[in-house]
Order: sequence, then C-alpha cells, then structure tokens
Amino acid sequence: MTTTDNQIAKGRRTILVLLPLVAFLALAGLFFFRLGTGDPSRIPSALIGQPAPKTDLPPLANLERDGKAIPGVTNDVFKGHVTLVNVWASWCVPCHDEAPLLDQLAKDKRIQLVGINYKDSADNARRFLNRYGNPFTATGRDDNGRASIDWGVYGVPETFLVDRDGRIAYKLVGPITADNLTRSLMPEIEKALRP
Repeated sequence: MTTTDNQIAKGRRTILVLLPLVAFLALAGLFFFRLGTGDPSRIPSALIGQPAPKTDLPPLANLERDGKAIPGVTNDVFKGHVTLVNVWASWCVPCHDEAPLLDQLAKDKRIQLVGINYKDSADNARRFLNRYGNPFTATGRDDNGRASIDWGVYGVPETFLVDRDGRIAYKLVGPITADNLTRSLMPEIEKALRP
C-alpha cells in the first residue's frame, strides 16, 4: 500500500468515526431549537374541531352548590353552552395555583365550567373544592383515567374549550395562568362566543 492509499484509508476511517458524532450534534441542535421555540402549552390536539369525546362520568358524591347536588359529566352538559372543561386533581400542585383563576372564570355567566376529577379520592377532591371554591356546574369522577385518555390528556391540569355545538375549539396544556388567560384562553373564548 502506498502512502497515498494509507492517507485515503485513514481519511475514510476518520469520516466513519466522525459521522455519528456529526449526526448526533445535528439532531441535538434540532431538538434544542424546537424545544426553545413556541408555547409548550399549545401542544397540537387531533381533537380540535372534533366533537367532544363520549363522556359519562359519575358525580363527585356529596358535592353541592347553592344547596343542589352537582351532577356528573355527560355530553348533554355541553349542548348550547360555551364550556371550559378542566381536568384537575387535588394532588396536582399546579391545580392549586390555577384555582383562583378558575373561580374568576366561573363569574363570567357567558360560559360554564365543567370539571373532570382525575384519579383522585373523593374526600380529597371535596376538600380541594371546599378550600378554593367550586367553580364547576358539573364535576365527574375519572377514577381510572379512561375518560381523560379519550380527551387526549397528557397530564393534569389541562383545559378544553368546547363550543355550543359540542366541538372542541381549543386545548390548553398545563395550568391556567394570568398570562395565558389573557393572551390565549380569553381570545379563544371570545371567538367561541361569537354567533
């Protein structure tokens, strides 16, 4: 083998060794670029524009509002109303943080709030609502998480906007905050309220 052949072979070995490293760095760069851009609460949902999933959840026992028992969640609750469906749990720390904002939203009589209590004990859920106030006109228990999976929930809290026709118009992943309430959620609610 000549010196030139040795240099060519050595160059090929160097390329073969460096190729995986270059590929890894390119993928890592793409990952970090995509991770750093956009709003993480705006995870796309295949359910946007689709009818709300068939939902039939029992009520949270012994939960009342204005002296009346709070019903569970069925699709009938969405008919003719603009509805925020909030998936929550008492053990969820961000759910505690968003509770005052849900209470604020419940004062807007143009919309209704419906809760899906995710994998929670009934006693803890009632204590949570007694502590922060109950913003929900209906609250269903999703003990095994099956209904939440049907809704496309990644984790609690998540909030869905359902239009008057029972179609999902918007999805917010993560807690409602003062910022995303003003910037994202209220504009979507206003759109859904238009005739």
